[in-house]
Amino acid sequence: MAVFAYRRLRTRMGHRGFTLVELLVVIAIIGILVGLLLPAVQSAREAARRMSCQNNLKQLGLALHNYESSFKMFPPSTVALGGSASQPWSGQSFLLPYLEGDSTFSRINFSVGYHHGTNRSLFPPYGIATVRVSVLMCPSEPEDRARISTTTDMAEHYPLNYAMNVGHYLVYNPVTQADGGAAFAVNSRIKPNAFLDGLSNTLAFSEVKAFQSRWQDAVLPVTVPLSPEAVAGSISGGAWSDSSGHTEWVCGRSIHTGFTTTFSPNTKVPYVASGRTFDIDVTSRREGITTTDTTYSVITSRSHHVGLVQAAMMDGSVRGVTNSVQLDTWRNMGTRAGREVISEQ
Repeated sequence: MAVFAYRRLRTRMGHRGFTLVELLVVIAIIGILVGLLLPAVQSAREAARRMSCQNNLKQLGLALHNYESSFKMFPPSTVALGGSASQPWSGQSFLLPYLEGDSTFSRINFSVGYHHGTNRSLFPPYGIATVRVSVLMCPSEPEDRARISTTTDMAEHYPLNYAMNVGHYLVYNPVTQADGGAAFAVNSRIKPNAFLDGLSNTLAFSEVKAFQSRWQDAVLPVTVPLSPEAVAGSISGGAWSDSSGHTEWVCGRSIHTGFTTTFSPNTKVPYVASGRTFDIDVTSRREGITTTDTTYSVITSRSHHVGLVQAAMMDGSVRGVTNSVQLDTWRNMGTRAGREVISEQ
């Protein structure tokens, strides 16, 4: 009887376990559920990142108006004069006191360049140029890191994701002092009454991608390239980099802290180098390099958010602008006194 009872107990206990087939079925079901839930989780995370990005732009818009309240004008895109002309400071850096960055701002010596010993020694170990300004970084940016020098193998700059609107194609003519007709300009003292289109209709900041492929100090034609494909054919001379555009938040030159409305958001501007096709930005002689050469730029607003870029208008409001926006509308949004009518749509 005892033997019989033991066999029955073993049989019962055996039925309580899972067979290999049952385990595989359970694992497969769990895998399917994870596959179904993952897009929803990713979508929720992206929505949170977009809200955080919008908040950054709102802070920049508020900072603009606090700056204007203090100085009765909006900041220039850069000041290419005096002791800092060879390393001109960005408009973003002028806004630091209004972006909870007053302790950083008060230590900067703006009369000299950002790599000057004064500005390096006060911000150890690598200087002010390598300081990360959180409000200038989109949470969707995968390259949220310092740019490393190829010669010293040390940090030398930190990138940004929010650039200033500096024009359609022309950015600055140092001879005539003509600017791009945008919200911001070199050495400018633009006041609110200069915005004949209205502050709510004029772009202030828009998204750009860090470590952007770029040409700088190239020779570009006076006329605007008719298509993205035509840009590569119009370039001559200059310096090529596959990853150094928009990597210097302190630098007031458009290739790093500006954008132009030559092409609509997220337009690919192709350039082939070493068998690879890059999506590029291009600028001719950079602002402040000479007192005679005009700066033309094709610097496209780009975003890691799908299908759009987020932009702050000069009145402080934030809009999502889709890739499908009409090019004329996008260019009209870029001017401060073009007298264009821009629809709410």
